[in-house]
Amino acid sequence: MPHAVDHTAILDRLATMRGGARNAFDTLDPHRTAHLIVDMQNGFMEPGAPVEVPMAREIVGEVNRLSAAVSTAGGRNYFLRYTTPHGEIPAWPIMWSRLGPDGAKVHQDAFTPGAHHWQIWPEIEVEDGDVVLDKHRFSAFTPGTCALHDQLQADGIDTVIISGTLTNCCCESTARDAMQLNYRVIMAADANAALSDEEHAATLHILGLVFADLRSVDELEAMLAVEKAEAA
Repeated sequence: MPHAVDHTAILDRLATMRGGARNAFDTLDPHRTAHLIVDMQNGFMEPGAPVEVPMAREIVGEVNRLSAAVSTAGGRNYFLRYTTPHGEIPAWPIMWSRLGPDGAKVHQDAFTPGAHHWQIWPEIEVEDGDVVLDKHRFSAFTPGTCALHDQLQADGIDTVIISGTLTNCCCESTARDAMQLNYRVIMAADANAALSDEEHAATLHILGLVFADLRSVDELEAMLAVEKAEAA
């Protein structure tokens, strides 16, 4: 089961602060929509992994369902893979100092290209036509650390739907930067995972205020299906 958090209750609270507005976007153009699947890798998913997020295993079904809906409607899935190749430590000294020397080595070894923990979790469905991109920071939009922004611009994308883990780290960082780069951002509320319901809920509340719409996978499936039917 995904997090026991009712995103509609969060939207109810936000609406009272915003003159009744719950979400900013009521429609989707599938051909301009990207589903960003963040860090669904062995190193975050596997029991006992270096950065295990147990709830991430519980959202696999929702992530796969959303990927299928986006692809069927004519959108595109972009799988983001957290990567810390050897030689990266000097380029991000603050991060490594926060982890300490032992933690930095474990983290670096786990997410080096080709390592077991770097690989995408085998239950995550990656299909032909999907894009897999490595990112070297928490946000996939940090300049010089991931090709995502250039790829989205080349593909004519103006809307991003975010799923994956952790809600309050890489997913949140990516969502914030996407909005500030003028993308329409939607957080798939039941297809994101944190280490606790409280962290997940707090992040959705913060992002929902300014940075992103909050939608369930059911809602997004329905929105995508409507747009596909109208385009037919």
